[in-house]
Amino acid sequence: MPRALDILIALVALIVLSPVLLAAAIAIKLGSRGPVIYRQRRVGLDGREFELLKLRTMVQGSDPVGVGTVVTREDPRVTAAGRVLRRTSLDEIPNLINVLRGEMTVVGPRPPLAYELAHYKEWHRGRLAMKPGLTGLWQVSGRSTVPFDEMVMLDLYYIENYSLALDLKIMMRTIPVMLFGYGGY
Repeated sequence: MPRALDILIALVALIVLSPVLLAAAIAIKLGSRGPVIYRQRRVGLDGREFELLKLRTMVQGSDPVGVGTVVTREDPRVTAAGRVLRRTSLDEIPNLINVLRGEMTVVGPRPPLAYELAHYKEWHRGRLAMKPGLTGLWQVSGRSTVPFDEMVMLDLYYIENYSLALDLKIMMRTIPVMLFGYGGY
């Protein structure tokens, strides 16, 4: 997606979603102690690390226990507000700031955690050939229900077939995924 379009979409989305962001921040603060924003090191384009911003969905102190540990629907570390935010992907709203910073794009492969790269096969590294995205083909194809190798294949397919038309199709498919929580957890 062209950078100017990324900036426009991110700005409009932040403005439109600001009431949701405010309500989520209040729910997070009322439900548990700790910051509203969760910061996590992720790997982006060409293996460069950056700080991914998300709404905090787990009790404070869940890291480093939470890093690399699969989070299930019944996970006691997830707060009440966090369950809703994770299922609907609203915890990703602060990723829009990462888009404005140029670390991410609106559509692309999700950025992996740094420790995950040590477990990558060589062909998995192809995911790092494109700037990571807020949404992508994997997210609209089942999210957490999709096995890792299949997720990588979806990302590689996206990278090889990138087009503005494909980006628009993925963005339109993202809306019902978020509204109905398809593939969450």
